[in-house]
Amino acid sequence: MIKTKGLAHFTIPVSDTVRSEKFYTELLGMKSIRSNHKRGMVFLDSGGDCVILVRVDEPISTAKVRDVHHAFIVDHDGYADAVRQLKDGLAEFLYEEDMQGGAVNGPRAYFHDPDGNVLEIIDLTSYLGEALAKAS
Repeated sequence: MIKTKGLAHFTIPVSDTVRSEKFYTELLGMKSIRSNHKRGMVFLDSGGDCVILVRVDEPISTAKVRDVHHAFIVDHDGYADAVRQLKDGLAEFLYEEDMQGGAVNGPRAYFHDPDGNVLEIIDLTSYLGEALAKAS
């Protein structure tokens, strides 16, 4: 068995790397590490985690399935303001909920990026995997 230690990066497909880099840096506060728009790749830092935007030519998804999404942790003190910004039209706001008693818990809000990818911000109150990570 291969034992992973965490995530090195994850990739989000986009149709326009310039537009998407602006969205992810200006709305979500990610920091641009390296951009190669000619190749169609943008590397971003989100609190020490690497997010890669990759240009694709085909439609990403027409399903708009809410369970297929990427979630980003926000500070508790900044969560309400972040939701307000989303609702003010900085992104296509979908809905907000507070899930407790599951694997990943806390208030969260869902929205679309410019390509229709479903994103989530979460005020993470608990994660069941933390106990497992500490035990190993």
